[in-house]
Amino acid sequence: MTVGPLRRVLGAVGAASATLVARGLLDEVPGGTARWTRTNHRGEPVSMLAGPAAAAGALVGGVVGAGSVRSALAATVATGTAASFGVVDDLTEDTTERTKGLRGHLGALARGRVTTGGLKVLGIGAGAVLAAAIATPVRGSDGSRRSPGGWGLDVLVSGALVAASANLVNLLDLRPGRALKAVGIVAAPVVLAGGPGAGLAAAVLGTAAAGLEADLAERDMLGDGGANALGAALGTAVVLEASRPVRCGVLAGLVALTLASERISFTEVIARTPVLREVDAWGRRPAAPVRVEGTGA
Repeated sequence: MTVGPLRRVLGAVGAASATLVARGLLDEVPGGTARWTRTNHRGEPVSMLAGPAAAAGALVGGVVGAGSVRSALAATVATGTAASFGVVDDLTEDTTERTKGLRGHLGALARGRVTTGGLKVLGIGAGAVLAAAIATPVRGSDGSRRSPGGWGLDVLVSGALVAASANLVNLLDLRPGRALKAVGIVAAPVVLAGGPGAGLAAAVLGTAAAGLEADLAERDMLGDGGANALGAALGTAVVLEASRPVRCGVLAGLVALTLASERISFTEVIARTPVLREVDAWGRRPAAPVRVEGTGA
């Protein structure tokens, strides 16, 4: 199944439009914007309202750009679940809690303690598996019914891929524009391929384009709600697009990067790699100059 150019364009435009409209409406959020304000890496206030706006864009664009009802439903489940649990973590996380990272939250769950991050892991994981079950056909290309074991394996691989993608994009949301650039770079070739996942990838691309200016200007940030939603949507696009061997390879890469993040800083790696450093810094405000006291005339 292919997704035609018109549907891809509609998915991208619908996602971008919904993102911008939602962001404008969210400025009037009940209770004011203070609850959604956080401090960024410069110590300056930044709004997380871009997260729900990005989720709305990805949801609308995913439905408009989907090549089938099954694809639209899978995208809605994955994106909506990731956004919902991400927003819960954004708004209710205990900032005094020292539990950090996937390993920390899973360790807490193993000890019987549920953190907001642990709840997010469980919720996004469940939503990812459900989305994968919806996206995975029970019949092969020749029309014959697939074996339960083969179908179940595909669902587990695809569900893990969607969940891991949601988590990795969230890990990248540490500097202005970084996560949006990453999802845009990955989504672009999927859009051009024109396969079953192209419409959803176009929605991710449109959402990223709509939110990039405010993110780079450091007025907005995705937060967990937006980053998890875009990651889940992009993962679902890959699941719809790719064969099992490709999905297994993508999943292995995502797991490797996630495990690496527990030990190394992506920001430090990017800073030491010229190409990554230039792409990462593109469009961003320059770093504040270091003021040296006592050197004036």
